[in-house]
Amino acid sequence: MASGSGSSSFEKTQDFKKFLSQSRSDWDPEFAPNAPLPASCLARVKNELVSIFNDPIPGIFVVQDDADLGKVHALLTGPFETPYEGGFFYIIMRVPPQYPNQPPRARLVTTGNGQVRFNPNLYKNGKICLSILGTWQGPGWTPVMSLRSVLLSIQTLLNERPYHNEPGFEVERQQGDAQAYNDIITHETIRAAVCDMLERRVSNLPKPFYQVMQDNFPDYYQHYTEICRRNQAKDGTQMRDPFGDSRPKFNYTNLLARLEAIYKSCVSSSTAAAAGGSGSNSGTIGH
Repeated sequence: MASGSGSSSFEKTQDFKKFLSQSRSDWDPEFAPNAPLPASCLARVKNELVSIFNDPIPGIFVVQDDADLGKVHALLTGPFETPYEGGFFYIIMRVPPQYPNQPPRARLVTTGNGQVRFNPNLYKNGKICLSILGTWQGPGWTPVMSLRSVLLSIQTLLNERPYHNEPGFEVERQQGDAQAYNDIITHETIRAAVCDMLERRVSNLPKPFYQVMQDNFPDYYQHYTEICRRNQAKDGTQMRDPFGDSRPKFNYTNLLARLEAIYKSCVSSSTAAAAGGSGSNSGTIGH
């Protein structure tokens, strides 16, 4: 970070403290005031969703809430060649009555029941730190932005070296830190963003997303199991988080057993669906 005047540095420090001290009521969509949305706001949301359905974002699935039209659910699949590859990340967004003049709220629900910080910008409590959401420093939201903008920004966080997302950590503080962090994220992606998600340990996940995960899981299965077998020697070793966060021990043997059980369940479900002649429910999601 470039240095500036003493006044500028003080202002940046104050902004930093402001974002760190935000309460859930400041950013969590589930804690948003229950205010009615004007017709113009609902029309904007509808148009944005139609745009996403007509021009899908690769690796992102979206569905509007049935009961709350200002609430949108999204499922992001972890990008290839990253420690997030093959993970399923569930996000809730809700727009305020002033939308699009004010940004939506967003929360990452896939956190291993509040145990996993998946990224320097993705907290255990689900907070997503992005300047366009008003949860971090930097260029803020503008009315020309959209839900697509938010989803693409979140997807960008799921990159090859998330360690470097932390300000001031563009260079490793200790040799091997970036890889150590990747090792953690790889394990926790399979544990919390694959196994927990497919085992339905995440509450209130929209039904279409279960179908998406069941359809995609077999394609990733070999990738998951190869990672587990390749890293089983780490089992019982304490994870070393370069940022000092509390982490569990590696347990790839347990993950492998869970993956095998999920695979059998997916195959069984697919066989039953084929026998019953039922098709997949994909009409309400964008991909």
